[in-house]
Parts: sequence; C-alpha cells; structure tokens
Amino acid sequence: MKTINNLNYFFVGFPFILIALGFSNNQAFGELAGYGLFFSILTGLFQVTIGGCMLFDEPKNKYLQLYILGVVFYFVMICINPFSSHDFKTYFVIGIPTILAFYLSLLIYKKAYQ
Repeated sequence: MKTINNLNYFFVGFPFILIALGFSNNQAFGELAGYGLFFSILTGLFQVTIGGCMLFDEPKNKYLQLYILGVVFYFVMICINPFSSHDFKTYFVIGIPTILAFYLSLLIYKKAYQ
C-alpha cells in the first residue's frame, strides 16, 4: 500500500509541477500546461482504478463507497450538463475532480500508514 501511496504522490504532484513550471517560464507555458493537463487525465484514470480496486477489496468501506459515488455523480453531471452559468460549470469541472483526488489521497495515506 505504501507503493500505491508513493505512486499517488507522483500522479497528483507531477501535473502541478508542470503547470507551475509553465507559469515560471512564459515562453513554454502553453506546452508545459498542455502536458500538465494531459497528465491530469492520467491522474484521474489512476485514481479511479485504484479507488475501484480498493472498493473491490473492501466492499463495505463507507469512505470508498462515498468516493465511487462522487465519481459517478461527477460523470453523470458532466453528461447531462444542467448548469446554465459558465462560471459554475468551470468551477464544477475543475473543483470536483480536485476534491475527489484529495479525498482519495487521504484514504490511501490512511490505509498505507495504518
């Protein structure tokens, strides 16, 4: 589990580092930010896969059930798109995955050092 925790640190931290480097180097911002955003997709895939595997191992864990419910809620809301305000859509599309990534990171950390 500690290996998964370290992999999670990498997958969560690497896009942040790329985007931060893009801000520090204005000339290559578009390229580095693009790579950071692409890598955030891989972060999401990694976290959803790990969350699903953890739930498969412990199906009665309420915290993991809440995480999977949040992921399903996010994708359902993206598909039906009930929001009319552009600002709210932006905050929802960026905010919810960030909250889910932070939440699963806490669950992985607690499980690794239990």
